[in-house]
Order: sequence, then C-alpha cells, then structure tokens
Amino acid sequence: MTTVESKHDAVLMAHLLRRAGFGATPAEMDRALEIGYEAMLKELLNPDHEDFIPEDLIRRYHVDLSDLRSGGGPHWVYRLVMTDTPLREKICLFWHRVFATASTKLIQSRVVTNQVSMFRKDGMGSFDDLLTGLSRDPAMIMWLDNQDNHGSNINENYGREILELFAMGVGNYTEDDIKETSRAFTGWRVVNPEYMSIRMRNNTARPYGYMSWQFEYDSEDHDDAEKTILGQTGNWNGEDAVRIICEQEATARFVARHLYHFFVADELPVPQWPHEPPRDPDAIDLLVKEYFDSGHSIKAMLKVLFESDFFKDESSRYARIKSPAEMVIGTMRLAGPVTLPSSDIFAADAACANMGQALMRPPSVEGWQGGVDWINTGAYVERVNFASKILNDPDKTGVRDIIDRIKLLSPDGQLITSDDLVDECLDVLGPLDVLESTRNGLKKYASKYSNLSWADSYASSNFDKAAITIIQLIVSSQEYQTI
Repeated sequence: MTTVESKHDAVLMAHLLRRAGFGATPAEMDRALEIGYEAMLKELLNPDHEDFIPEDLIRRYHVDLSDLRSGGGPHWVYRLVMTDTPLREKICLFWHRVFATASTKLIQSRVVTNQVSMFRKDGMGSFDDLLTGLSRDPAMIMWLDNQDNHGSNINENYGREILELFAMGVGNYTEDDIKETSRAFTGWRVVNPEYMSIRMRNNTARPYGYMSWQFEYDSEDHDDAEKTILGQTGNWNGEDAVRIICEQEATARFVARHLYHFFVADELPVPQWPHEPPRDPDAIDLLVKEYFDSGHSIKAMLKVLFESDFFKDESSRYARIKSPAEMVIGTMRLAGPVTLPSSDIFAADAACANMGQALMRPPSVEGWQGGVDWINTGAYVERVNFASKILNDPDKTGVRDIIDRIKLLSPDGQLITSDDLVDECLDVLGPLDVLESTRNGLKKYASKYSNLSWADSYASSNFDKAAITIIQLIVSSQEYQTI
C-alpha cells in the first residue's frame, strides 16, 4: 500500500470512528486499520457482548449513582467513556436527542436510565419495535402524561408528540389523527409492583414510590370503539397506531433526515424541516428506500449510510459541530479509562450541562436542535477549559500513550523539531485535518520550544510539558469542535 493510500484509509477510518462512535484512541485506530473499513463497520453494527459495568464499585463509592434517585448523567458518562461497543452507545445518545425525556419532571433518574437501556436494546432494530417500546416506556408515559389518557377523557399529549416529534413531523397528519391516535393509546399506563402499599402504587411515597414504575395495559380504561388513523379505520390499539405510523413514507423520511442530521452533516433545526428541503435529497431517498426494503430496520439504514459515497465524501468530514456529549466523551476516551471512584464523571456531566446538553435533562420535549446552537462564547470557553483540564496529566494512560507514540514517530529517535511535534500531535490525535492558518499558528507557538529531546529524565519531562501544551491547543481549536 502506498503512503497516499495509507493516509486516505486513515482519514476515512477516523471519519467513521468519529461518527459511529466518539473518535478513536491511537490503539483503537491501529486495530481498526488492521481489520479494515468493512470489518470495522460490521463490528460496530453487530455488538456481540454487553458492556461490563462495575456495579459493586458504584454501590461502594458512588451510592447516589447506584440507586439513581439522582445522578443519572454521571452514571451514563461512565458507560459512554468505557464502552467498547461505541455505536450501540452512540445510538442511545441519538434516540435520547429525538425522544427527549427529562428526569427533572420525573423526579428521579432511574426511569430515564431504564429508557436509555431500552434504546441500547432496540435502538438499531426495527423502528416499529422501538416506537412500541417507547410507547410502553414508563418514563415516556409519565413525561407526556399518557397516565392521564383515559377512554372516557383523552389526553392528547403523547398522541400529538408521537406524530409531530417522534415519527412523522409537522404537516403529515391532521388534528383528527392526533385525537384518534390518542384514543388508541388509552389505557397505556404505569403502576408499581403489586406487593407495594397502596400509597406507593399511587406514586406518592417519595422518593421510593417513583422507583418501580412498570407498564400496564388497562383494558377497562381503553377506548375500544372504531378509530381512523392516517386514513386507516379499525378498532385500533396502541400497537396498531404504531404499525400505521411506521408504514407512512413521511415516517421513513423523518427518520432518514434525523439519521443524516446526526451521522452525516448538520441540517437546519428540526422545526424548519416542513418548510425547507433536506440538504442532500438523494441521500434521504437512498435511506428511505432501505427503510422499506429492510422492514424498517435502523441497522440496515445505518449500514447503507456508512457505506455510501455521500458519507465517505470529503465534504461530509467535519461537517457537523460536535455536541457537548461528543466533545466531552471523545476527550475523556483520549485521556484514558475511568477508574472508580472518580470525580471526572461528575465533572463531565456538569461540563455537558454547562455547554448546553444536560444528559437526561433536555430542555423540552423537542430535545436539542444541535448545529450552531451548540456554539456560543460561554459554551466555547467551557469546551476549551474542559478539554485542557482532562488532557493535562502525562501520567494518564491515554495521554502517556499519545506522547510515547509521538516519540516513536521521530526520525532521529530522541529528537524532534517543534514543527514536527505539531504535525505528529495532529496525526496521533486523528489524523486531524486543520486549516493551514491553524497549523501555522500552532507551529508559531511551538517554535518557542525549538528542538525537543527526551534523552534524559530532565529533557523527557520538558518534552512531556511541551507535548501536552500542543495537545491542549489542538483540542482548543475550532477544528476539534467539529466531527
């Protein structure tokens, strides 16, 4: 393989691992290049094991994360950083953004954590199964008030949002469709286990009365009269409503546009979609076709997306602004594994919130729009400060590996110029493409170090400091904020 081919393969692989995960550590990049793009994609799409979560250590050192009355964000941060099945965890983040559910209304975090676990299980399966699971999910039922949706007196909240925000988008249904869909979901409610006291079953014993919500279908509270949903008439239940919704081309296009928006390039904010065409209509058409050809499989749509020319094209690289979670988690994965007990997972959760993406605490049912909304003066300062702090210790496993790899790239063996230091840092951290002005600025700053050596302990310590400084400047650059 020529050097040009090798460079192209590395750039394309880095692109895949940024989008289908949270970027790659140098070791992960080595392995991915060894097995190749197709094999790596197959592995990402088909995780064959569960992530190991040290619940015993969490219970011992982080009791508040163990019972999840609060603190669901740090608990999820740990999984996001430590996972070796990154696409499965990334798809959880994707659906959490689409099906936004907040622990703030639900009083505690366990039910939202359980919802994310449902995304982990069903997030790459059929959209029908996922939407049915969402409709049965206690967090969603309580979040959108389906607990108050009765056969004798409907509550339209969930019926409206499943059509408007979760599956079809504005302009593809009528007010009557909302009412009829709401009728189909009457009797879908939550209860606590039978052995609990009546007080707990009525969800009034705080904090523990909220902990054990489970789905229950109450046939006596269901409106079993005839309904017409999106032109189809019958004695429909919630499962029928989901089936009918998932059969619509508008649903396929809505899902396809969300996948493109999250995995390929920033689109306009979702509320503008009814009024503005997609950025790449041909790409959406391709994904819509796969939606129907595959029986509404999200995994199949992702496979087509990641294998497509529009994804691999140079124009799609760095075409999205990293969400706070992507920036925070990617940086933490570079720094190295989390060892419990750790304050880093709490700092990361707080950093995400300060940058505008409070995990498990979205601002509304519309979730986060993304794109340029992620960047403002305050959020950018938070990004720079967080990344610089996480990557400031040469003794962290990941940081040490980055520095040692830079040394290995030195043609001299124990000496490197300041210009080469910048180039090698960019290569090991990505390879990361930056504007020539950014590269020149980095080199101008690095020039104060002149030539660097690690021939003895003193020189090695100085080299570590110089390398960390350049790494911190790189993760502070505008290019690092894109994905």
